[in-house]
Amino acid sequence: MDQERAGRTGDSRVAAVRRDRLLAGACLAVALAVGLGGCGGDVRTRGHLVEDRYLAELTVGQSTAEEVLQALGTPSTVAPFDDHTWYYIGQREEQTAFFRPDVLERRVVMVRFDDAGILSEMGERTLDDAEEVNLVERETPSLGREMGFLEQMLGNIGRFNPGSEDSPF
Repeated sequence: MDQERAGRTGDSRVAAVRRDRLLAGACLAVALAVGLGGCGGDVRTRGHLVEDRYLAELTVGQSTAEEVLQALGTPSTVAPFDDHTWYYIGQREEQTAFFRPDVLERRVVMVRFDDAGILSEMGERTLDDAEEVNLVERETPSLGREMGFLEQMLGNIGRFNPGSEDSPF
């Protein structure tokens, strides 16, 4: 009888170990699924990404500024020295977790009007037209002498005359 009871106890221990391993595996699978689910890409549209179907509504030489506003909406920006040139700027990007976003699509649409407000020119630039800008890390030296931290902090002590009209005190 004791051997029979010992056999059952051993079987139940093996079953408990198997159950614990199965439960641990299931918990690990759920944790991985939840953790990797957060790493999926998040696609965002920034700016005013104009679609081709709206550009097809416009005709150079015929469409007015009002029709362009109705078809494309308010421009992202207007040229600083030419109120007759409007820009629609937008891009679509995908970001995965905390990594830098990848630009999927970039589009700049330029529309220009003549003095009568009629569409005279339409142009477009995409991500393929983009050029990398190399930044220069040089510093422009300033004239005069370099001042240290303490000299900057203590340099004005005693320079003000409390009795004068220009005094802040």
